[in-house]
This record gives sequence, C-alpha cells and structure tokens, in this order.
Amino acid sequence: MTAVLFPGQGSQFPGMARELYAQSEAARALLNQANDLLRFDLTKLMFEGSEEDLRRTDVTQPAVFVHSVAQFVARSGGLPAMVAGHSLGEFSALVAAGVLSFADALPLVARRAQAMQAACQEQPGTMAAILGLPDEAVEQGCAQVTAGGDVVVAANYNCPGQLVISGTVAGITKACEVLKAAGAKRALPLPVGGAFHSPLMQSAQAALAEAIERTAFRPARCPVYQNVDAAPHRDPAKIKANLLAQLTAPVRWTQSVRAMFADGATHFVECGPGKVLQGLVKKIEPAAILE
Repeated sequence: MTAVLFPGQGSQFPGMARELYAQSEAARALLNQANDLLRFDLTKLMFEGSEEDLRRTDVTQPAVFVHSVAQFVARSGGLPAMVAGHSLGEFSALVAAGVLSFADALPLVARRAQAMQAACQEQPGTMAAILGLPDEAVEQGCAQVTAGGDVVVAANYNCPGQLVISGTVAGITKACEVLKAAGAKRALPLPVGGAFHSPLMQSAQAALAEAIERTAFRPARCPVYQNVDAAPHRDPAKIKANLLAQLTAPVRWTQSVRAMFADGATHFVECGPGKVLQGLVKKIEPAAILE
C-alpha cells in the first residue's frame, strides 16, 4: 500500500514549482487559480522570490501548500491508500483525501498563516532542534524549565533522536542548556518567527476556528493520519477538531509514520518541495520503500 506525505513550512526554496508549472497543465491551472484566490502573485514569488521573500509566513505557507497539491495532482495515480501531512502539510493531505477542495483549503491556509504571524507578534517565541536524546529525556527537560516559569514544550517528534522544542525565547535558551547537560549531541536554535505548536499559539487557534467553522469539510475518501494523535480519521467533525488542536499541540510525525507502516503502508511518496519527509521516514522505518 502507498502512503502519500506532504511537507510543512521550511521546505520552500527559490524557484519552487517552476518546472512543475512548465511541465504539467493540471499543476499550471492550480497555480494560476492560487493567484486569483489570494489576490496577489504567489507564483511570481515562488519562481523569482528570494529566500527572504519565501521566509515570510504569509508567503511560505500558501507556497508550500500550493506546490504540494499541484505536485500531487500532476503525478496522481488515483486515490492513495492513506495520507498524512507534517504541520501545514495536513491541509495538503486533506485536499488529497477529498476532505477539502483546493479553493476552500487555500484561504484557510492563508488565514492560518496570518493568525500565526499575529500570535508571534503578541507572544514572542522560538524553537530549537534537539538531537541525540530519547524523547522522554527531552520531555523531562522541557518540564523542568516550564516548572521554573518559562513555557517550553515538545513540538515536533520528527524521528528518533530528533525532537523540536518550542516556547519563549528565554525558555528555549534555558532548555538548550539543560538538554545539552543531559547528553544531547546538539541543541540548535531554529530560524523561525515564533513558538509554533505550543501554548503561545492560542490566539491563532481562536482566529482559525472561525474560518474552519465557515468551511465545508467532507468525509475523507481515505484515512488521514493527523498530527495531534497519529491516528487515522475520516469523520469531518473529528478532522476539524484535530486540525484546530494542531496549532498548540505537538506534531507526532514519528508516531504517524509508525502507525501507517503498522497499518500496511510499504511505499511512501512525498509530494511537495524538497525531500525532508523521505529522510525522516527512512530513520523511523528503515524498511519503508521511498518513491
């Protein structure tokens, strides 16, 4: 069985989707539609923008989403057996599974980006990648720092030995020191604009809730393994609730890939800019076949 995966923010690069636009009529139609829906020239920024242009959250999230769905449409061999997306990528997965139309999903992605940017300005925060420690040790270090008054939580369970933490700037600085002392090989601050997937995103959650409630969600045509609980879902009401919870909850990517593999996925296809998820899948399930 084949699982199709969709990446999140951080996979963007200058020139993204340019070849896709030239080679695929279906992808070209979606990319042109995106410009109309957003009322600005997203494709120009994707094709010609600088790295700095593409790091803006209001550009990055729509760009990665549009590239991912366009690539899925261009190469689609039919309905996947199952889908999953990393953070923002969950919106791409929902389009692939027929839960959301492209025209409904893109405005939601844009609203999510705006809400997250506003939350970053209200509650400054950051993230760091912790390498070489068991998940439990990272969780304990975060709890120790949080008990001292600074919010720090596990945010992205990317693969064994790689867990991203999120929280206040002071909290992340302290947590990096604590976790290096606990034996982490590296504690790398990430160049991000805020504390994504942490309680500091609560205001974004409220803003996105209004937009989600106004949007039609349909039953999934194949299981969607969602970040919040790493479990397969088809019910629109549950998918909505999980999508909203995702903003302040960790991305359980390691657990999601293991669940898909346990449920029969043998082949994993990544649709979107870059191959970040393929690298993570190989570290999580070495027997997985990547396409």
